[in-house]
Amino acid sequence: MYYPTQTFLVAGLSRSGVAAAELLVARHARAVYLYDDVSDEGVRKNIAHLEQLGCRSVAKEELTASAAECDVLVLSPGIPIDHALPVLFRKEGKAIVGEAELAAREMRCPVVAVTGTNGKTTTVSMIEHIFNACHQRAVACGNVGRPLADCLGELGDDGIAVAEISSFQLETLTSLRPHVAVFLNIAQDHLNRHYTMENYIYLKQRLMKNCAESEYVVLNRDDDVIRSFAEKTRARVVWFSTEDRVDGAYIRDGTVWWREEKLVSLADLPLEGKHNEANALAAVCACKLMGVNGAYIAAALKTFKGIKHRLQKLGEVDGITFLDDSKATNVDAAIKAIESVKGESVLILGGKDKGYSYAPLFAAIRRSGVVHAVLCGENAFRLLDFAVKEGFTQVTLCRPFDLAVRVAFLTAQKGQNVLLSPASASFDAFKSYEERGDRFAAIMEELKAERAALRPAEDACDKATQERGE
Repeated sequence: MYYPTQTFLVAGLSRSGVAAAELLVARHARAVYLYDDVSDEGVRKNIAHLEQLGCRSVAKEELTASAAECDVLVLSPGIPIDHALPVLFRKEGKAIVGEAELAAREMRCPVVAVTGTNGKTTTVSMIEHIFNACHQRAVACGNVGRPLADCLGELGDDGIAVAEISSFQLETLTSLRPHVAVFLNIAQDHLNRHYTMENYIYLKQRLMKNCAESEYVVLNRDDDVIRSFAEKTRARVVWFSTEDRVDGAYIRDGTVWWREEKLVSLADLPLEGKHNEANALAAVCACKLMGVNGAYIAAALKTFKGIKHRLQKLGEVDGITFLDDSKATNVDAAIKAIESVKGESVLILGGKDKGYSYAPLFAAIRRSGVVHAVLCGENAFRLLDFAVKEGFTQVTLCRPFDLAVRVAFLTAQKGQNVLLSPASASFDAFKSYEERGDRFAAIMEELKAERAALRPAEDACDKATQERGE
């Protein structure tokens, strides 16, 4: 791809689209057109910024003509590959790439790439934390928040890109060649986009297609689907397992081991839950294969505090603990959360449906400490249907999110949790799971302030009752 002779259309103008357009301008692309069918304040601001750099935005009615002029479509991960625009480019025999693909073609530093259904962001953040703790320059990038294209200058030739790679990105990513490719797990997710599990699994496998004999593929021995990937790669396979001793990272006698090296006690890890044990093992494999000393890994794991919106304790209101697990956007992630939380909880579920069954979720809820579920969002009635079929009837239907949080608080008793672990995407009411989690935290603060304002009146009432001898 020779930028000065080619014209590009960047479709989707959130973080990755902006990073792609900036990279194309920096590489002197002949022309860069911009399009987004969303026109909120953030998109308008991004367009204004890019137009100052020399890009040109096109309206919907200009799109067909602009597409005919363009050589390459740069597609946002948020736009499906079967959308009308990429279908048009494909019919014309034109290239379709993503921002991550543009960055992969430019990247000169080693890459540790992580994919899977759940745990990607935690694992990527953990790996970055370990590298930085031993003074190696590493940057968490990709689906974790910072686009790969935005990090090229910072990484240079000798940094380490720790890239979270989603199935959406893998639809348009063909050139990435990670030195270490980590596969965490596979569970039902994004079936509203990928249609079948076979398609979803195929996309996940694409992360290792460029890995040769000199690279490594790290696989979860405990996941049946991931285990089968070992037969489909030329790279050297390294395992991790919470159940068995393997050639890689494993748990024995309550301790994390790397092959024959004892690293750290599970009791010293700040994050709870078996899924976080698996994430830690995956991080150990990646860092060991990149040459990090075991003592540095052990010390860094002890100080890793987790990530925002992933079983994050926000605080308490009248003895009720608020837990933000907004990042649990699928059934498997929500199940892991409710199995990890200690004590009883009122659970908030719901959002945008992603096309899978909620039967396993309510089966797990019946076995857990969840005493009540508040169902909200676009898929509230579908959730209710599965709850009834699975025999879990302690539910309240309350579709607006803000009201659902307040209902959950009023339902919970002192000593219980209000747990936001929605098992659904956020896009019915929010721009992202981060915005949903931030709103959850804001409502908690509103409730805290309201309860504080009521307390003097309640205290006065209690005092009057005592004086009357009641």
